[in-house]
Amino acid sequence: MKYANAKKFPDNFLWGASTSAYQVEGGAGQDGKGPSVIDIKRIPEGTTDYKVASDHYNRYKEDVALFAEMGFKTYRFSIAWSRIFPNGTGEVNQQGIEFYNNLINELLKYDIEPLVTMYHFDLPLSLHEKGGWGNRETVDAFETYAKTLFEYYGDRVKYWLTINEQNMMILHGSAILGSDVSKKELYQQNHHMLLAQAKAMVLCHNMLPNAKIGPAPNISYIYPASSKPEDMLAANNFNAIRNWLYLDMAVYGRYNHVAWSYMEEHGYTPTILDGDMEMLRNAKPDFIAFNYYTSKTVAESKGDGQDVNNTGDQEIVIGEAGVYKGHTNENLPKTEFGWEIDPVGFRITFREIYSRYNLPLIVTENGLGAFDRLEEDGTVRDTYRIEYLRKHIEQIQLAISDGVEVFGYCPWAAIDLVSTHQGSKKRYGFIFVNRDEFDLKDMKRIRKESFYWYKKVIETNGDDLK
Repeated sequence: MKYANAKKFPDNFLWGASTSAYQVEGGAGQDGKGPSVIDIKRIPEGTTDYKVASDHYNRYKEDVALFAEMGFKTYRFSIAWSRIFPNGTGEVNQQGIEFYNNLINELLKYDIEPLVTMYHFDLPLSLHEKGGWGNRETVDAFETYAKTLFEYYGDRVKYWLTINEQNMMILHGSAILGSDVSKKELYQQNHHMLLAQAKAMVLCHNMLPNAKIGPAPNISYIYPASSKPEDMLAANNFNAIRNWLYLDMAVYGRYNHVAWSYMEEHGYTPTILDGDMEMLRNAKPDFIAFNYYTSKTVAESKGDGQDVNNTGDQEIVIGEAGVYKGHTNENLPKTEFGWEIDPVGFRITFREIYSRYNLPLIVTENGLGAFDRLEEDGTVRDTYRIEYLRKHIEQIQLAISDGVEVFGYCPWAAIDLVSTHQGSKKRYGFIFVNRDEFDLKDMKRIRKESFYWYKKVIETNGDDLK
């Protein structure tokens, strides 16, 4: 549908950007922080670890000042669980509490709304060693952790995200966390994470009646490779398994029927105890946050095991015999890292989510990873990133014109950080961090061309995207 005049962005639209603790903070072991699963993750050869990252832990004031210069209305960041509870449970680390207290206050000093992710892949190592999310005690540990965050920061944080990309941790656990776990175990972990999320949402509403809380999965529209009915069915399968399993549970407190049938067929169904489903039904999100990088395309899988595109990258489809197989979309260009670029699919994804759940939406990741280069004159000319973001923001405006309630946009990333798959060389930020994979250099912050472009976008509330 084309519009003669697209609707404007709401006056109170939350323009910002995102990071995660383990990818940006550094400060490993500093001020009482305990280890997490990230510290034992298998690092791909030739890429850096996360010990220093962008050193945001020690430079947060400088970084927040740059966010304010860009005009951020919000900043989406995650809290490192093992900075608050070094052992996942037990004694609170007051130095960790103080760091996020100071970060939140620094943001509020510039009228930047904190948007807090409670859990972004970095489970405390001590909990992992006790079985991690496969152990139901981790559900209780997360509830205690959530309660602690609400107690210390609830007077200033209005927006909370529960678990980042839970669906990617289940579908691509080895790629993200670097450990091999059976599908049966992964879906049991998934059930426990859903319970933990539900408990956190109920707790938030009880403790902070004026706050809002929601899930933050990675949602992508799924295209069939053709109009062949078998391809259409494969797309429906993947939609249920990848997307709706997680949001149906978060919003309605029930397992998606297609996803459940898939789990039954393969022997992946989790153990569900008395009271679990009641707890899940009692949790009601106030909004849905979602991460979007590109759409996905799948075709029929005939089940012989020979037609599955198997890759460890969460944005390139892993197929499953007899369910679906990955398929290249010849209509879409690709990034340097092989990810397809589909701004129109972004609009379709907005429509699909809002039509199913009728809840306000905020984008918490959307961006272009690239080999940015610092020129001899000290500039970073990332016009390709500007083009990517411009096309996606245009589609947000069209989604708003379609009647979708969108209240914020936080692209990935506010500042260069360490990519989960390609280290520091794969850059996403508006701000260049002067370091290489293994040479930390001076860690100087340098404004990219996209920094000035996004500043103008925010100043004009999305009116000027040139």
